[in-house]
Amino acid sequence: MQRAAEDLEDRLASIRREFPRALDLATPTEHFAKVLAAGGRPNTLRAVALMPAIETGAKIVVDEEALPFAPESFDLIVSGMALHWVNDLPGVFAQARRCLAPDGLFLACMAGGASLIELRGALARAEDEILGGASPRVSPFVDVRDLGGLLQRAGFALPVTDADAFTLRYDSMFALCDELRAMGAANALTARSRKPLRRSVFLRAAEIYAENFSDPDGRVRASFEIVWLSGWAPHESQQKPLKPGSAQMRLADALKAGRGES
Repeated sequence: MQRAAEDLEDRLASIRREFPRALDLATPTEHFAKVLAAGGRPNTLRAVALMPAIETGAKIVVDEEALPFAPESFDLIVSGMALHWVNDLPGVFAQARRCLAPDGLFLACMAGGASLIELRGALARAEDEILGGASPRVSPFVDVRDLGGLLQRAGFALPVTDADAFTLRYDSMFALCDELRAMGAANALTARSRKPLRRSVFLRAAEIYAENFSDPDGRVRASFEIVWLSGWAPHESQQKPLKPGSAQMRLADALKAGRGES
């Protein structure tokens, strides 16, 4: 969360405008709220999910898919590492859009599709080898390429998405799993198998993980991806795309000019 909070601070610092009414939506720790307060927004409303991973004394508990706020209540809504748990992500985007005043900003991050690909593959392969089939053991995460379209569908203007990919190292696959459980990031899929997974499957998965994703010192790698998304509530002052057919130069001519061709 500290990494995401530092990124949030940088992103807000690059925007030359004030956001007097801010909402921190469902972020499971106080990292984002502290960034907002340090940026001159001490009256930020902090709302956590109905079942937050960490008890943090937020001012209000909400269902992200049914926000209890009046339309145009906020100028800024941020959310950190929480929305990948919701069932209806497009619906959450629509709720955030409804709660933003014109020219308000929605800025959020969540786990991306490249996260934990090693763990996902090792568990699936081990379960298939021993049990003859695999059940989903790692929750799916959204692909950054899909987020822009979802923001547009929700009515946001100027949608932007990007990803921060990085690798962490652990003593073993079991150490990684222990940390995920401590974060409250266990498998939450309703379609997951309800039967306890055999010990032999876990041991084989750890072997596969170590064989394919370990460094010379014996520690194993785990991929993580934080996807960022932002969108603005429409306002007349915002940039508008040109109408089709309104260009003053053909693309071929522009490319020639760029290459210095006559």
